[in-house]
Amino acid sequence: MNFPIWELHWAGGGLLIALIAVFHVYIAHFAVGGGLFLVLTEHLGYRRQSPAILDYTKRHTKFFLLVTMVLGGITGVGIWFIISLVAPAATSQLIHTFVFAWAIEWVFFLCEIVSLFIYFYTFGKMGRRNHLTMGWLYFFFGWMSLFMINGIIGFMLTPGDWLETKDFWDGLFNPSFWPALAFRTFIALILAGLYGFVTATWEKDPKTRETLVRYCATWLLAPFAFLLLSGWWYVHVLPEGPQAMVLGANPEIAPYLQGFLWISVVLFAGGLIMAVRMPAAIKRPMALVLLVIGLLYMGCFETMREAGRRPYLIHGYMYSNAILVGTEDAIAAEGFLQTSGWNQNQEITPENAMAAGREIFRGQCAACHSIGGPLHNIKRLSAQFGTVGLEAQIAGMGKIYSYMPRFAGTAQERKALAAYIVHDLVEAPVTEQHARPRPEVELEVPAFNADEAEYVLLSWCTLGEKCLSDSDSRFSILPPGSTLMAQLIRRGPLPELVTEDVEITYTAPAGFENPANHVEFWKYAPSLVGKELPQNVSAKGLGMSGVMKLGEQGTNFVADGIPVLPYMDDGTINPYPVFTIEAKDTASGEILATTKVLAPVSTEIGCKNCHGGTWRHEGTMGISVTTASDVLARHDRRHKTRLLPEAEAGKPVLCQSCHPDPLLKATGNPELLNLPAAIHGFHANYLSGQPAAEPCHSCHPTGPDSYTYCARGAHASKGLTCVNCHGTLEDHSLSLLRGEKEAGKPKADLLMRHIKPRLVGSVEEIEPRAPWNDQPDCLNCHVDFERPQDAEPSAFNQWVRGPEGLYRMRTDDAGLMCESCHGSTHAEYPATNAFHPDLDAIQPLQYQGHPGPIGSKGNCAVCHTEDMYDEFHHPNILGAL
Repeated sequence: MNFPIWELHWAGGGLLIALIAVFHVYIAHFAVGGGLFLVLTEHLGYRRQSPAILDYTKRHTKFFLLVTMVLGGITGVGIWFIISLVAPAATSQLIHTFVFAWAIEWVFFLCEIVSLFIYFYTFGKMGRRNHLTMGWLYFFFGWMSLFMINGIIGFMLTPGDWLETKDFWDGLFNPSFWPALAFRTFIALILAGLYGFVTATWEKDPKTRETLVRYCATWLLAPFAFLLLSGWWYVHVLPEGPQAMVLGANPEIAPYLQGFLWISVVLFAGGLIMAVRMPAAIKRPMALVLLVIGLLYMGCFETMREAGRRPYLIHGYMYSNAILVGTEDAIAAEGFLQTSGWNQNQEITPENAMAAGREIFRGQCAACHSIGGPLHNIKRLSAQFGTVGLEAQIAGMGKIYSYMPRFAGTAQERKALAAYIVHDLVEAPVTEQHARPRPEVELEVPAFNADEAEYVLLSWCTLGEKCLSDSDSRFSILPPGSTLMAQLIRRGPLPELVTEDVEITYTAPAGFENPANHVEFWKYAPSLVGKELPQNVSAKGLGMSGVMKLGEQGTNFVADGIPVLPYMDDGTINPYPVFTIEAKDTASGEILATTKVLAPVSTEIGCKNCHGGTWRHEGTMGISVTTASDVLARHDRRHKTRLLPEAEAGKPVLCQSCHPDPLLKATGNPELLNLPAAIHGFHANYLSGQPAAEPCHSCHPTGPDSYTYCARGAHASKGLTCVNCHGTLEDHSLSLLRGEKEAGKPKADLLMRHIKPRLVGSVEEIEPRAPWNDQPDCLNCHVDFERPQDAEPSAFNQWVRGPEGLYRMRTDDAGLMCESCHGSTHAEYPATNAFHPDLDAIQPLQYQGHPGPIGSKGNCAVCHTEDMYDEFHHPNILGAL
């Protein structure tokens, strides 16, 4: 941060360093192995008394001198030039730490030059013993040069005790020094054979040519076992983080690891083939091909080694963007622009936001990312993001996946950076939010004659909003299947619940009868739920109309699994279909009571905010194929699965087939995190730090700009949000993850590592819970059924251990369920619906003429045919009413 940065744009992201360095290292290793090749080949010529071999050695020495001294020297200088411009802070640190080591290495390099020139120009002119001695001296100086540089390069990957001591010797003889030296020595010997093929295949005498080619093949083949053993040693001395990176924890590195392994096989096979007698016209091009393959081999190795350092330039000390480890929080508090002296903009205003974003990109991103170039092209990597999604991506860097450093800056700077990338680099237009028109809903409230009616029929949806994923060709996270409950009450001085000799039916509203026409769930049902399903019938066997069954409590009727969708046959999108519920006498068929109830259902799940694509239906809701494919591609990339190719082959999966989930009673793979913990825990790392319920609005249809606007109840009307009951996303996630941690799942720790609670002082204070079953208790706020005393009540961290005790399952002493009188979760009476103000108040309006809870405002007569003076259903019921 204390140096200006050379803006390379297209060639940024370390491309020039990679190109120059790989080429130089390929030559430098040849300079070491080739030195030994020269002196041993000369020995061979003397031992066999072969002038032809000695002549070849002299010619190869000229080739060797030109390649190593000219190309090697130029690229060596090129490395110093490019790293000093692209990574000046790390270069400065290496110079200051190892100035003595560099000086020694330069002495060895000078000795290399002198000894090689003497060896070449005195070939055949100097006595055999002295000339061979000069060859051995060249090899010694070359290997010692490798010895010194290996320590410095290894230091960047494994600084070891130097991080604490800052001692020169701790840095030079770092943990990977000896295995890396062995590995590089053996690869240098292999490269000597590869380069030897190039000159040996041009030998004119066929017999000599075959002898030399087989000799070179020995150099290629013999060290391979030692190379692999030293490679194994090298990898196993690496700390856990670098080791994981090298072995492919970074998905971008996996191809290079595979390439290294496959090229090992190719080179070994190539060496065997070259040893077979063939015409020179075949062997010459083959030698050149093997030489190019060797360059790719070295490129794979160096790429993996560099990747092992990520997100650092010097592991554990300096990040790839030159920010020192341990300074991130201070920079985040003060601001990146304020703490770096090379920025024109110190503060962000609406006028300079783009310019400030560019400076932040230059300081924190340009070291690794090019702009339109071939290496980590930021335009390609950010193409699917809007500003909201990219801001979340930036916020989550370096938390779960550690191959990128954490963003060091304020929330305002993060926003400016995201806007610069999305609107300036990717050139995505700025879009304005427009209110989406909702269909006009006609509502007919059933009649009720309080003087004559013998029955009251109450019905409700157990969830305030059933969310569905309609991305069935790719995956299903929430398949169709809403639940309606009902209770039939015989009115009287002592009302009673009726459960015998009656039949309760539900009937879908007109236009909603054919959900299979609008989604592909039924097409892919065999893959998603393991069986063929009749059209418009759910996995639980229910259709859009049918008969309710007596519930497990024995006091209510249930239709669990109605496959209702928010899509109508005429193309209208309506998340609030109104079902008709009827109670009939089973003996006579007489209709005893009729009511209507919402079955709220929405596919407005905001995956597109971060995964690209658009809404699937009419710019309103639904997960598009583009969005769903990106979700799977990222899952495959991170977790080594093959969900996307399997889905493209017609075999999408239900997420709960792997991840346990109490909602669907899915056991999945017990070793994996349950689905809510995995989803919320992962995304909390990217969406944390935002105001209150903003992260909730990013994914759920709860925000002020939502089309569905599912938070419709009395709580929402008083300004309460998700946070008041469930906590912020951070708190909510930690409660789920702590439950999984107590269940012995180590992945919970990984997701929890960077999540900080906001409603309590520490993670240890958060009560663990199971999703869906352990929920906030109404009585946390409504103590003794009174109104909350706090202006900002909070039910977080005090869980009802369910499912029996949950609001949606709880009953009073008479068996009357809470939701029958108070309405569904998130739609508690009085509720206000954006599609029609009375949609959620049908039964209160039907039975008592106002939208409050059933029986409120003194309306006990809804069920009781005589005045009530004693509290029965719950304490304070008369006072509250």
